[in-house]
Amino acid sequence: MTDSLRPLVIGHRGAPGYRPEHTASSYRLALALGADAVEPDIVATRDGVLVLRHENEISGTTDVAAHPEFADRRTTKVIDGVKLTGWFTEDFTWPELATLRATERIPAVRQANTTFNGMHGIIRLRDLLPIIDDASDAAGRQLAMVAEIKHATYFESIGLPLDELVAAELAGWATPESLILESFEQTLLGQLKARGIPGHYVYLVEATGSPADLVAQHGKAALSYAAHVTLAGLVGLAREVDGVSVNKSMILTETAVGTETTDLVARAHAAGLAVYTWTLRAENRFLAKSFRRGSRGAEFGDWLSEFQLIMRTGIDGVFADQPDLAIEARETL
Repeated sequence: MTDSLRPLVIGHRGAPGYRPEHTASSYRLALALGADAVEPDIVATRDGVLVLRHENEISGTTDVAAHPEFADRRTTKVIDGVKLTGWFTEDFTWPELATLRATERIPAVRQANTTFNGMHGIIRLRDLLPIIDDASDAAGRQLAMVAEIKHATYFESIGLPLDELVAAELAGWATPESLILESFEQTLLGQLKARGIPGHYVYLVEATGSPADLVAQHGKAALSYAAHVTLAGLVGLAREVDGVSVNKSMILTETAVGTETTDLVARAHAAGLAVYTWTLRAENRFLAKSFRRGSRGAEFGDWLSEFQLIMRTGIDGVFADQPDLAIEARETL
């Protein structure tokens, strides 16, 4: 990663503004568009293979429902306190998942992406590493992976310890320049650090609720995400992790005169933490109200103004569905 590039532009699940997320095509496009890093979400199969999907429930991002041989795998589970019905990666072996094809997750917003439905398969974490290496060689600089590890407490409860699986997969590849590890569960980050994985450790923070690992340990007494971003919470985090990655809604606030920024970035920096935010998206549906243009959610609004407003906080990295647009915003500040 090049320190002079601030904020770091991270292709969120690749370039899902243009291709179905988490496909090899999406990652390659993000890097070709100039992203400094790409972000995979990591879950596990029944046989312990790490695959790249937004969630372990895959009915919305694959054609699994069209496979009659897997009809009996449809089930209902509670994942991190949320009841979900569908098909789950941990109920499949990798050879079974490899027969599925990727589909667009939000077709109502990204109809153009549906033309790629069925063209690409699911890929594994190990398949992404050479894509990053090849792109780094072509760019003449070290590009990075921001690895988000999903539902670690849940996976450990069913005998799939993600810290062990991730450590084994990244051994020999990871360096501080090539890897950022992130999770909504600080317990997992501590386990990964104890395993000696070189890289930067970033704690994901939601706008509401409490972390799943703390809920599993403490129930209703679990420390909330909000408590983690108080002054005391940030100082405490700085003793354990390198940075925080926060929901965009925690950076922006609506006032009587329009959309403004909060002081969260400044407070986290004062505590010694790097700060990242998710997710920059150009469509009206995802923009703050002040930057929406027209009545259609799928149309692009004034993305440039919103992206630049966020970047002017001094933030260290942004996750973007259209990484080329984030780069444009950075270059025209």
